[in-house]
Amino acid sequence: MLQSLGLDELAHEIYRFALGRQGCRLESLLSGVHAPEAEVRRSVDRLLELSLLRSVAGTLVPSRPPLALRSLIQREQSEILRRQQEFVHIKAAMDQLSEEYEYAQGPGLHAGWERLDSHAEIHARMEHLAAKTTGECVYLLPSDMNGTESLHARRPLDQHMLDRGVSVWNIYRESIYNHRAGLAYARWLAESGGKVGTLPTVPIWFVVYDRTTALVSVDPEDPGAGAVQVTGAGYLACLVALFERLCESMTLLDAPDQSDLNEPSSLEKELLRLMGQGLTDEAVCKKLGVGLRTVRRMIADLMERMGARSRFEAGAMAVELGWYRPCSCNGDRPQRGKELKAAQRTSEFDLSPTVAALV
Repeated sequence: MLQSLGLDELAHEIYRFALGRQGCRLESLLSGVHAPEAEVRRSVDRLLELSLLRSVAGTLVPSRPPLALRSLIQREQSEILRRQQEFVHIKAAMDQLSEEYEYAQGPGLHAGWERLDSHAEIHARMEHLAAKTTGECVYLLPSDMNGTESLHARRPLDQHMLDRGVSVWNIYRESIYNHRAGLAYARWLAESGGKVGTLPTVPIWFVVYDRTTALVSVDPEDPGAGAVQVTGAGYLACLVALFERLCESMTLLDAPDQSDLNEPSSLEKELLRLMGQGLTDEAVCKKLGVGLRTVRRMIADLMERMGARSRFEAGAMAVELGWYRPCSCNGDRPQRGKELKAAQRTSEFDLSPTVAALV
């Protein structure tokens, strides 16, 4: 502890030696303390420097520590105050540079992107961006992004934005109705003033803050793979346009189903569209966020309502009834491995790509 004063064990021993005799001469000290003379003199000099010893007529007299060290404590306090003030100035300079950096990262020539790999990084960035948002925050989320832990982390952010008058929009997959925690959160958000809707599928998850900054999933097939923060005006314009287009076709949360019983629901139309792209039943399950049995039950129900005896016939009838409208780019889009194999199999029967994709 005495080392903070620059005193070692020898200096402490010298002070106690002088204290026990109410003062002593240097000669007595040199004979009474077992240490080399040079080290004794050095320790005495340090005690004199700290005023813990005073030289009175050749005698080393110990001083009362609070009085002796008062000037040292005052100097240390002054130094601490000076360093605190220096720290305040450094932090102010850092904040100024940070603001300039953030401004430079906004829409414009210096816009860019940043990779965020972990859930902790993503949540920390969401906290930062949500705190700065003043007008609008829009989410496009698959239902499997709504784990209990994720919801607990998001709720205070959404609550704080809603309390500040920020418009909060959420679009989920319709399969959210199969997720108790996610559905409860979506209903809480809607009841708290947020706007919540559903779609049969969502292409990717992203969050856009004030139309100036977005967090976008790195891998559409794996929401946990990380995210990218983007700030470019071009990126944001595309994301906002996509969200606005999806808003036009979304269904408000818990809205009553007013579709004709003879017409396919939005989920069933999306099922037909995905099958029309050549996706397997398993791939369709992943896109819709439902189980394999559910998908096959939906297919069987559609076939029964159309009176189709096979998937081939169901595909042809769906096109004829207008339930499925083939995309004109389907024949030209790049094919991945599984899709290419499926296309090769159907070509053996010389079927049209649109109908054959439903087989």
